Amino acid sequence: LPTTMTEKKKLYRNKILKELYFENALSCADLSVRIEKSFPVTAKLLEQLIKDNLVVEAGYTASTGGRPAHAYDIRRDVMYLVSVAMDQFITKIAIMDMRNKRIGPLENFALPLFDNPDALDILADKITGLIKRSGLAADKFIGIGIGMPGFVDVRNGVNYSQLKLPGNSSITEYLVRKTGLPVLIDNDSSLIALAELRFGETRGEKD
Repeated sequence: LPTTMTEKKKLYRNKILKELYFENALSCADLSVRIEKSFPVTAKLLEQLIKDNLVVEAGYTASTGGRPAHAYDIRRDVMYLVSVAMDQFITKIAIMDMRNKRIGPLENFALPLFDNPDALDILADKITGLIKRSGLAADKFIGIGIGMPGFVDVRNGVNYSQLKLPGNSSITEYLVRKTGLPVLIDNDSSLIALAELRFGETRGEKD
């Protein structure tokens, strides 16, 4: 848990960025409720995020009878993610901005997973190659998210069905060493459901 004021401030700054990533634009009051901090504290955090070029003003929220409130949004080009979708035979890689829009071409290539000890090295080379060709600064990338078939242990970064490493070593740790970026993996079907919950028509539903 964060203990110093600097750590706590960073925590709530990141919470604001996370909320704005999953929503197109929010008011200071909305963000105050979502991050569970007072309105004045949230306003100061937003002011600093704007100064740091991470957040921009995005017009006004819809009026509910009173004066419309200022809306805020995350800058779409402030950070980028590498999104990877794998199935048994084909892998797709794309670079995504903070508005979930693809930057540049979609990399689509054959990569059989069964009995393929070179699969992870090939994947790492494809990812680093796509990043280099993008022309974007390396420090703009905040991580790699990978959806893959099989029984995936998200916490330990292990797939018990595919892409096994000796001793069930962590796939994520292996790819971090290869790419220099944080890596998260999950089951592909689970991620489809999560994407629908966060970005699809069922956004906000409880069941």
